[in-house]
Amino acid sequence: MKVILVDDERLALIGLQKSLEKEVSDIEIIATYMNPTEAIAGIVEQHRPDVVFLDIHMPEMDGMDLGRQIQAVSSGTEIIFVTSYDQYAVHAFELQALDYVMKPIQKDRLKQTVSRVREKLSVKREQRSKDTNVPLICCFNQIQFKLPGKDIQVAKWRTSKAQELFAYLLHHRNQVIHRSVLLELLWPGMEEEKTARQLYTTMYHVRQTLKTCNMDMIKIQSGHLEAGYRLELGEAQLDSEQWEREIRQWKAVDASTVHAYEQALHLYKGTYLGNYEYMWAEPERERLRYLWLYHMRQLSLYYQQHGLADKVIESTRRIQHMLPDEEESYFILMKLYDEMHNDLGVEEQYRLLTTRMEQDLEIPISEEVREWYRDWKLGLIKSGQRIQ
Repeated sequence: MKVILVDDERLALIGLQKSLEKEVSDIEIIATYMNPTEAIAGIVEQHRPDVVFLDIHMPEMDGMDLGRQIQAVSSGTEIIFVTSYDQYAVHAFELQALDYVMKPIQKDRLKQTVSRVREKLSVKREQRSKDTNVPLICCFNQIQFKLPGKDIQVAKWRTSKAQELFAYLLHHRNQVIHRSVLLELLWPGMEEEKTARQLYTTMYHVRQTLKTCNMDMIKIQSGHLEAGYRLELGEAQLDSEQWEREIRQWKAVDASTVHAYEQALHLYKGTYLGNYEYMWAEPERERLRYLWLYHMRQLSLYYQQHGLADKVIESTRRIQHMLPDEEESYFILMKLYDEMHNDLGVEEQYRLLTTRMEQDLEIPISEEVREWYRDWKLGLIKSGQRIQ
């Protein structure tokens, strides 16, 4: 258990450190701070503590404000407020602090707090373990199944109708979908009497495919007289949900989070159900796509602010690969290549953009890009700046 202590009173800091080291066997106090500004810098640039014991009344920065900053840059860190005043308890728990301890800290109360920390950290470890040791349904690009310790397998659906039926129920998991909705989805415009039997047979094929793939922990429950169906995942999980949980826990890109940010964004393997022309999946595709795009731009901005041109190009090319219809990525790369005096790179990006927009999509590129490129060709732009 890695711990940081923050208190502007030296005696209080020393006392808390001694109490923790005496009462807790598996604790590692990696740093102590009397200055809140130094504390947040230490957490961002050096440490990734499991827990911060944090005083509330400090002269330079209120402990509540410091707690908010810690949550923003290190959301996995638990916060325990230590104070002589009890009127801040409600605000502390509004910040989702793990505990609120009154000074002077009693031995039994400290043990109770540490026990709560251990329990919370244990739950986190268990959740991470579950994420890697459960049956997985892969939804990026195409539907695949991954059993613990096994290779990914692509399901062999009996028919395209069986594949779409499973995908639709998976998309609406834990909801009862009425038979009439499924019939209209799979056999639009046909009379219900003629297609009800086909739905029953198709559902049988879906269940058989799940059984063949050893994914029969996924249950499809039938309503009264087969009037509706409900898919339940059991212990299986979706890779898209795992990815979203992972990416949402990182609130900002900085020196302490950039590596985790990169890893989380790498888990986005492609478009949600992107290999299938299911119009009903488009809203979820777009939601996840732009969630990924937002965080990729945050990462790219971090690279740019730290002068990592190669990293900016790499991240922008990934955006371009995932979203080839977004004009912005081409324009960013044109400017970057110009700053690097890479004329061929500028030309290549402009050609790719005009081909994609004007030939493939039959829409004109923006006047801003066209004007910038024209000025660049005339030598009126150097290193990203327009010559006056």
